[in-house]
Amino acid sequence: MPKVFRITPKRIKRTNGLVLTPEMSVVVTTRQYVFDPFYNSAEEVREAYMRIYGFDYRRACCSKADFSYEALDK
Repeated sequence: MPKVFRITPKRIKRTNGLVLTPEMSVVVTTRQYVFDPFYNSAEEVREAYMRIYGFDYRRACCSKADFSYEALDK
């Protein structure tokens, strides 16, 4: 059973010509029931940021520490 998370950057991050801001929030549905949306190399998170904002998560060297997240389906 999938789980839904809201993921929000904690601060402004500028890396490799890319900018990540706290306003760039996404809602992600995981493919498995997990308690952490970053469990599988953040695949769903990377896809959501690329699709919505055109932001390359890998190129910006992002990690779990750059984001806060909350489960929306409790």
